Amino acid sequence: MYDLPAPTLEPTRSSAIHRAVLLNGALPGDETLNPIEQSLLTVLLERRIHVRDFQLRNIPLAFCQGCFECWTRSPGLCKTDGDAGREIAAAMIASDLTVCLTRVTFGGYSSEIKKALDRMIGLVSPFFRRIEGEVHHRTRYRSYPSLAVVGITSEPDLEEERIFRTLVARNARNMDSPAHAASVLPVNLPPSATRGRLEDDLQPVLRSLARRVA
Repeated sequence: MYDLPAPTLEPTRSSAIHRAVLLNGALPGDETLNPIEQSLLTVLLERRIHVRDFQLRNIPLAFCQGCFECWTRSPGLCKTDGDAGREIAAAMIASDLTVCLTRVTFGGYSSEIKKALDRMIGLVSPFFRRIEGEVHHRTRYRSYPSLAVVGITSEPDLEEERIFRTLVARNARNMDSPAHAASVLPVNLPPSATRGRLEDDLQPVLRSLARRVA
């Protein structure tokens, strides 16, 4: 087991009614995502969501070996042990919401987020099913978390944003997420505006969580 436990953030005024995993995909030396993460945590905690926060750059996480043993030899369990991979996977499948915070990189995720998500393929089955005429993996577990991804850009790029939103939607469908949302924010947005944008952009997943306890 790695020796850098991920912090847990609890709602301060009331007991948590949902669980979320937050994957911060900032690269080493990039501190610009920190204020945005704080605004994101505020939005989640105010809605009584217990957050397990993984700062990916600060924890040991090996690359996926592409061996597919998590599909064949040890279903649902990654071959690699001794790093954070198995713990992240267990936390994700036990959560109601997975949140990724990342720089938008050529319309995709940062290398830290991509590395973590590659290690999660054991959460679905190697077998397939058709969904609205498309071929997707069958589910392995009874329920899966919703997916929210917050992408940070240095300058506006409408085509890059379109690709990013499409990627989030496709990942959500393949992971059987009951709801998904993507937010694309400029890195220099003031904190007050950041919080408002997050509350608006993440409404699809926040409403989905609220319906579960309605």
